[in-house]
Amino acid sequence: MNVREYALDAIYRVLNDHGYANLIMRNENELSEADQALASELVYGTIRNVSFLEFQWKDLVQHIEPRTAALLDLSVYQLQYLDRIPPYAVINEAVNLANRNQKNFVNAVLHKVLKRGMVHPHERDALANRAIELSHPLWLMKLWAAHYGIDTAIRIAEHDQKRPVVYGRINTLKCTKEELAKVPGISFVSDYSFLYDAPIARTDFFKSGKVVVQDKASALIPTLLEVAPGMKVLDVCAAPGTKTQEMAMLMKNEGEIIATDLYPDRIRLLNELMRKTGVSIVHAEAADATKANENWQKESFDRILVDAPCSGLGDLSHKPEIRFHVTPEDLDVLASTQQQILNANAGYLKSKGILVYSTCTLNKKENEQQTKKFLQAHPEFTLISEQTIFPYEENTDGFYAAQFRRA
Repeated sequence: MNVREYALDAIYRVLNDHGYANLIMRNENELSEADQALASELVYGTIRNVSFLEFQWKDLVQHIEPRTAALLDLSVYQLQYLDRIPPYAVINEAVNLANRNQKNFVNAVLHKVLKRGMVHPHERDALANRAIELSHPLWLMKLWAAHYGIDTAIRIAEHDQKRPVVYGRINTLKCTKEELAKVPGISFVSDYSFLYDAPIARTDFFKSGKVVVQDKASALIPTLLEVAPGMKVLDVCAAPGTKTQEMAMLMKNEGEIIATDLYPDRIRLLNELMRKTGVSIVHAEAADATKANENWQKESFDRILVDAPCSGLGDLSHKPEIRFHVTPEDLDVLASTQQQILNANAGYLKSKGILVYSTCTLNKKENEQQTKKFLQAHPEFTLISEQTIFPYEENTDGFYAAQFRRA
């Protein structure tokens, strides 16, 4: 399987089988390192721009098979977004990959697309035009416009179309900032987060647990808990564990963290991260966070983190397929789950303790409205701080965080 065939298979599975590119591409393959990089560019670039890519050819066809549609998307992305691949090579490769009875059709469509160049929509609704050009569902653009204003909605979507920045976060249990700062190519952007001019996951300091890959906005969330060594902390939606690990680091690996997640496989991932990064104070267990836990006593934790399952609408640069997988109905289901998790776990916090509720989404129903409902249901809590981090502000993922204190 060559690199474009591999990319086509991944794109097809994302668009038609509800797949996720990062999980599909995590599987072992025989591609070289250079081809792996090209495959990533082709897959993520195509998915990120798929609505606009389809707009380039849809008026030229009547009926089309899903695999052929994915092939046209992939090919148009190369023709219009990548200048290092000659157009004749793109079209020839597309014809080779097409089904036998589709080869002439694919060849003809791509030549027409190439000849007329990039075309843009001219709907009466300006937001509908931008939704196509920025490859975001119109319902999502309308939701953001209603919640944050049209200008902010467009800025969010424009940021989602950019190649995402990958941040690292130091693990001070194994490495000092001074030591890591001496590594050529590393530049710190906050007390714990840094940028590196090569893939972090391939470095020895990542493989040895001295650093983890974690978005800068994500790394802010555990600091809001104001943890200290010796505390007892509850993390009820913990996997894959980067925030759990950060809390343990901030606690200098002294105290106790109970970390739960619904699925045993994700608990295994969390435990692997703790071992790799030198954390010994985390006890992880599979549990349903929407239900009370008979093994825990009321008012027994100094801090609680609810990094809730959410729609992920703040993370569309890293995971562009979310915008096509999530539906408006999903938002209601998630909001209900989030409310259940908060209500089920609030009682475990000690007096004067801090609870942090966070999501990686941009949707007031899951964020500000969730906070308002929680305060109405739990008058013993007060809101210390509340913030929405828009991804375009500091080139991060979008996040929401609310910090509460119990009386």
